[in-house]
Amino acid sequence: MASLKGQIREKISSFEKKIGYIFNDKENIQVALTHSSFANEHKEYKYNERLEFLGDSVLGLVVSDYLFSVRTDLPEGQLTKFRANVVCEESLSVVARKLNLGEYLLLGNGERQSGGSDRDSILADATEAVIAAIYIDGGFDKAKEFIMYNLRDVIAKTIDGNIFRDYKTILQEVIQSKNGRISYRLVQEKGPDHDKVFEMEVRSGNKVLGFGVGKNKKDAEKEAAKNALENMGEDI
Repeated sequence: MASLKGQIREKISSFEKKIGYIFNDKENIQVALTHSSFANEHKEYKYNERLEFLGDSVLGLVVSDYLFSVRTDLPEGQLTKFRANVVCEESLSVVARKLNLGEYLLLGNGERQSGGSDRDSILADATEAVIAAIYIDGGFDKAKEFIMYNLRDVIAKTIDGNIFRDYKTILQEVIQSKNGRISYRLVQEKGPDHDKVFEMEVRSGNKVLGFGVGKNKKDAEKEAAKNALENMGEDI
């Protein structure tokens, strides 16, 4: 069996083939793929939160520049709304799943067992980190190329006026159409202070519609709403 470092090298090589970009400095993409839960278990590894910060800015600039150039008819407020739709967690997690990004992430054992490799917030953050890694390694044009290729469908739909609605909003609209109301309840909270995990349930009346797990209550509620919509057979 390959060593941990060997396994990571294999992940990186496979991911580079997936995205069509070979990193000059492999540490850039290794950090981008490393979640804080993994770094907590392996202290010698850096995790991707700083890269998320940078990637968010690079992504915002690329999308802003494109929308500004293409939708010359829109005022500032509408451009802001369209940009928010492209760079939101829901759209980035869709992109991440198309890249099978969850398979390449370095996650702690607990995080992986709790479904972290398919959690919207983790996938979206990692996508931003990958963008930053490409930007640092290959420059702005390479990062822009990655963004425009992988977000082209989201951008096209946004330009056509199709705006994302988050899972909680969709669920609320579905339940309200049936004259119902939804509520969220904390089921349990576990883990040390630096690595908390929250489990939430969403109900309509006395009926439990779905469950969700996340690093904070907000993320857990989103996952619960998503699970509820899936259980109800709604198209999401």
